[in-house]
Amino acid sequence: MALLAEEIVEEWLNRNGYFTIRGIELGHYEIDLLAIGFKNDEIKCRHIEVQASRRPIGYICGIPIKKTSSEVVCSGVDAWVKKKFLLAKKESLRNQLYPGKWDFELVVNQVRHEGELKIIEEHGIMVHRLENIIAELSSMKTIVNRASGSDLVDLVLFGKTVM
Repeated sequence: MALLAEEIVEEWLNRNGYFTIRGIELGHYEIDLLAIGFKNDEIKCRHIEVQASRRPIGYICGIPIKKTSSEVVCSGVDAWVKKKFLLAKKESLRNQLYPGKWDFELVVNQVRHEGELKIIEEHGIMVHRLENIIAELSSMKTIVNRASGSDLVDLVLFGKTVM
C-alpha cells in the first residue's frame, strides 16, 4: 500500500505545482519523495516520507510495543528522524539538487499511537493525513487538474465527481 500512497501524494504535489522525484534509492536507504516548487516568490523544497498502514500494529518509529515509556518513544523518534531525514547521504543529495532550506514532512494514513505524531511534530516534521490529501484532490482546488497519477486518484475517488 505504501507505493500506492506515495503515488497519491506525488499526484497531490504535482497538482499543487511541485516537480517531484519519487523512490530515490541511496544504498540501504530510500527517500520517498522530494518536491521543489515556486511558492510566494521563493523556492520551496520538501522532503516527504509516507507511512500508509491500513492496520498499524506498532509505532511508526519501530519501538517495541511493550517499551512505551515517554523516554523510549522520544529516543525512538530521534533515531527515526535521523534515519529518515538527516542521514549524510540524504542531506548531500538534497544539497546537490538545491542547496537551500528543505522542509521535512510525513504523510500518514492510520496510526496506532497518536501521541507519537506529536513527538514527531516537535522535531519539526509537518504531519499530513492521507485522507486530507485525498479530500483536497477531490475538491479540484489545485493548480494542475491532472498529472501522471490521476488514474489511481480517479479509482480512489470512484463515485465522486472527478474531472
